Amino acid sequence: MDKNELRKNGIERLEALQKESNKKLEKERIIRCLLVASQIWKEAKVIGMYRSLPAEFDTKWLQKRALEEGKIVLIPKSLPGRQLAFYEVDDHTEYKQMAFTIEEPITNKFVPKEEIDLLIVPGLIFSKEGYRIGYGGGFYDRFLEKYGQKTCSLVFSEQLDNDWQPEEFDFPIQKIFTDRLERGADQ
Repeated sequence: MDKNELRKNGIERLEALQKESNKKLEKERIIRCLLVASQIWKEAKVIGMYRSLPAEFDTKWLQKRALEEGKIVLIPKSLPGRQLAFYEVDDHTEYKQMAFTIEEPITNKFVPKEEIDLLIVPGLIFSKEGYRIGYGGGFYDRFLEKYGQKTCSLVFSEQLDNDWQPEEFDFPIQKIFTDRLERGADQ
């Protein structure tokens, strides 16, 4: 199956799960509990995360929790050349919808990638080895190429699929938190 077909299937699976709101909420609760109990969360002082789309794992609770714990939270902005840059946000940050209805922060508090302790990476499909298929823009693939710190993804079991091969420019996520299983050693 090619990546475009997998993307389409991934979107359909997420949209189907979104319609079962109680099931989605329970899966999110399980994944959140695993993440906040992990060493990578506890050790991280600066966390890069994304503003989720409605069908994706809802990251707003995590953003709030991280800020309550005194962590610095970063949200990306898209730049020319399909690049990402991360900016510090707080409870008062405003957002504007950009391409693909993704919310980006209205702030100028840029933080270099070297200062990010943990990057929570979105995606549509994930393999058991941690490889991911995103929406096809390549923004995170380009960012991960030069990012050397810890990464994780918050993945519904519906997003797990091993029926594809990663390409040479794909970078595996170090740790996947899911409602079904956990991949990787606790870091």
